Amino acid sequence: MSEFLTSDGLTLYYSDEGTGLPLLCLAGLTRTTADFDYVAPYLRGCRMIRLDYRGRGRSSWDRHWQNYTLPVECRDVVELLDHLGLDRVAVLGTSRGGLNAMGLAMGHKDRLCGVALNDIGPEIDPKGLEFIMGYLGRNPGAKNHMDAAQALERTMTGFKDVPFSRWMEEALKHFRMSGDGLTITYDPKLRDAVESQGAQAAPDLWPFFDAMEGLPLACIRGENSDLLSPETLAEMQRRRPDMISATVVGRGHIPFLDEPEAIAALQTWTEALK
Repeated sequence: MSEFLTSDGLTLYYSDEGTGLPLLCLAGLTRTTADFDYVAPYLRGCRMIRLDYRGRGRSSWDRHWQNYTLPVECRDVVELLDHLGLDRVAVLGTSRGGLNAMGLAMGHKDRLCGVALNDIGPEIDPKGLEFIMGYLGRNPGAKNHMDAAQALERTMTGFKDVPFSRWMEEALKHFRMSGDGLTITYDPKLRDAVESQGAQAAPDLWPFFDAMEGLPLACIRGENSDLLSPETLAEMQRRRPDMISATVVGRGHIPFLDEPEAIAALQTWTEALK
């Protein structure tokens, strides 16, 4: 188990496996390093570095929940790179991880050699945010992983042709068994942080997207995503005609990244970086 200490005294978990292109994998809002288990076998020739943000997974919870913000998470990322002695990395960012990648491009572009975004862009569809707020910070009603997997199969309506075994994998990855049933794998106070930030005017994220100019860029979108609209993806492509783009059929937010369309896009992107 690998850990490092942040400048404000939190112990954060990370994994560091493989050799080759340093690839930092940043997960979604409530997710963990486990998100990248599906794609890992297809990223040969990469040194996969995965981080559990503060308050998530195996990382420490922050007693100051107000620190669950993108700027603090970007600072944690830079401190991880310093801890590992890495000058530059490529970033594969899923959802919130992609927002962090854009934040790094704005403030620490010299630490990046490329960015791949998984179902995220500089405009976020309110429908997707509403769905996230419906479960954020709350333990599932399911009493066991089988019930949770069945609930995921019912509620993840943008997904088609997903075997039940995958929903079971998801339930096992993202819910812990306790004496009272299943619990989430992150600090429930993350909801307070998101609600607090949502009360403020949303910043214009297009300058953050444009900050990635000159960096090899890829974007993967779920065909039925409720967070990244086709219109936003089209504008991203207009601004960056060189961006590798893929739409994953039968997927909502977020693609698992082991779909053929996602694998092809990521392999093309990583090859361009080597």
